[in-house]
Amino acid sequence: MLLITRNKHFLIISIFLVLNLITKYVYCDCLTNVSRKNFPKNFVFGTASSAYQYEGAVKEDGRGPSVWDKFAHQFGKVIDFSNADVAEDHYHRYLDDIKLMKDMGVNAYRFSISWTRIFPNGTGQINQAGVDHYNNVINALLANGIQPWVTMYHWDTPQALEDAYKSWLNPQIIDDFGAYAETLYEKFGDRVKHWITLNEPHTVAFSGYDIGIFAPGRCSILLHLFCRAGNSATEPYIAAHNLLLAHATAANIYRTKYQKKQGGSIGASFDVMWYEPATNTTGDIEATQRSQDFQLGWFLDPLMFGDYPSSMRQRVRDRLPKFTAEQTALIKGSLDFVGINHYTTYYARSNKTNIIGLLLNDALADSGTLTLPYGHDGKPIGERANSIWLYIVPRGMRELMNYIKNKYGNPTVYITENGMDDPGNTPFKSLKDTLKDEKRIRYYSGYLENLAAAINEDGCNVKGYFAWSLLDNWEWAAGYTSRFGLYYVDYKDNLKRYPKDSVQWFKNFFNSTC
Repeated sequence: MLLITRNKHFLIISIFLVLNLITKYVYCDCLTNVSRKNFPKNFVFGTASSAYQYEGAVKEDGRGPSVWDKFAHQFGKVIDFSNADVAEDHYHRYLDDIKLMKDMGVNAYRFSISWTRIFPNGTGQINQAGVDHYNNVINALLANGIQPWVTMYHWDTPQALEDAYKSWLNPQIIDDFGAYAETLYEKFGDRVKHWITLNEPHTVAFSGYDIGIFAPGRCSILLHLFCRAGNSATEPYIAAHNLLLAHATAANIYRTKYQKKQGGSIGASFDVMWYEPATNTTGDIEATQRSQDFQLGWFLDPLMFGDYPSSMRQRVRDRLPKFTAEQTALIKGSLDFVGINHYTTYYARSNKTNIIGLLLNDALADSGTLTLPYGHDGKPIGERANSIWLYIVPRGMRELMNYIKNKYGNPTVYITENGMDDPGNTPFKSLKDTLKDEKRIRYYSGYLENLAAAINEDGCNVKGYFAWSLLDNWEWAAGYTSRFGLYYVDYKDNLKRYPKDSVQWFKNFFNSTC
């Protein structure tokens, strides 16, 4: 009798557990190991964009030209010969796009302000039409319960400043950027509580001034075979130095004149690959650290510690600018938060011979490292997305968060970009099938799961996450060959937006009760 009773109880419990499991998956739609409940209550979730990639309307309402307007119209600079003159027409359709964000369930939107919509010539007279536009965008976001996160500079330097004094190569831009930043505080700071001064200054310095594949397209590789002008051995460091001082100047203006009254915070966003040593040899382990020094450390070390990493000082020597005592005091501690744009992970290995680097004579060679997505066995580090540089390695997110925690004293971090792309042109694939973006869902699920673990298990001080990107967009030198969007944009049919399956995944993620 006792055995029967026990078996009966066991049967009842088993049935209960099975029903509970079924209920969990049917009603909660818990198709992954992560949901909104895995993150802190006040955690920020948003999507991200940039003005030049989204807005279009490049000649409307007084906007002046940027370096990307000129660069994109030069033959051979963009792989599909496209430009962003129209892009997603977000300038005219922002109200509809904000409705998409609200429907998906995000509570923040990171967007950039076009410098030349505020100052068409970079300095001088304010363009009121530009101010009015961004006032309308900010007000519409707030009316829909979405926090505006404003990036001041997302690569679209005013062409007038490039023509006048070569923009980031001249310290004059530090004051001009400061004046631009102060105008933004004055016009929008009563409502904008989160400022990002710079987006990916490393990319600007490296791609714009070392290898020349991004605007303004300066380099000296193979005796100017790829660029008309530039010095790849010196200009990346000069541009980076001025970018850092421009950030510090803008942050100082905010902190001394506006922050107390407006109650906001200010930071910058940095592009960061995670690196793993290709082998466990001392050479590859040391190379992995140098790779990070010449990427994140190049910018975050001065902002946290007041100077560049020692490995950069040792290897770049006199080509690396020096901070004065006054500049060190200005720049050190000038971040309220650290923005991290993280997409992928590579292997790093020591590059002892460095023959290619010596031939090219560029800053890329200075680290003495080689970073690749393939191991010595020829196998990729993870599944590849569409872009040749983007491999899906979710563990890199957790490792990177712990690296920042340990090296920089666990600062407040926001993931300001994270995402993956599909091919831009799929002529033999129906729209219905194109919207089935299972790979993107796997990407977000894996990266968010690792981010949650970094927060909950490792104690990393991460406060928010922005997916790149809400819409398919014009992807710089890749043009329209790359689709990062949660929403598909039909470039052949009036730029209509269609939700991919990842939109529903995020809705489930936000609404799950699991």
